[in-house]
Amino acid sequence: MSTIALIAAEEGEVMNPLVPETYDIVWSAVCIAVIGFFFWKYILPKFQQVLADRTEQIEGGIQRAEEAQAEAKETLEQYRAQLAEARTEAAAIREDARTQGQQIIAEMKVQAQLESDRIVAAGSSQLAAQRQQIVTELRSDLGKTAVDLAEKVIGESLADEVKRSGSIDRFLSELDAVSADSAAGK
Repeated sequence: MSTIALIAAEEGEVMNPLVPETYDIVWSAVCIAVIGFFFWKYILPKFQQVLADRTEQIEGGIQRAEEAQAEAKETLEQYRAQLAEARTEAAAIREDARTQGQQIIAEMKVQAQLESDRIVAAGSSQLAAQRQQIVTELRSDLGKTAVDLAEKVIGESLADEVKRSGSIDRFLSELDAVSADSAAGK
């Protein structure tokens, strides 16, 4: 046994083995106070600084995330507005193109009708000119044939141009009168 226990046993005191000696309690309290002072003075502020930095970092991250989310919502709204505007503009452009297409078609129909009328008029005038040319050629040929026949019937030459021309004109006039009478009689 220890000497302290023996001395205590002689004096009649009963010593509790779980309670330390007074000097141990004092030195332990001094050590705890020194360690507590250093912990309170140096370590605790560093922990508080680290915790404050992390708190600030987390709160800053949350704030930045909220700002980014708000900016994303604003951008999304702008995008939707631009998309709606683009759709409206596209519809207006399609409608304008459709209107212009109809105008172009109407103009082309008018131009085609005018061109058709011009071609018909040109064809009619050309046909009238050709008819007149053919009538003139036929009259000339018919007159020549009539003079040749008349020469053979009469037996004399109608060489005189004035006589020939007068005879041809008279014959053609009589022919026109006969064809006019027959056309009126039908």
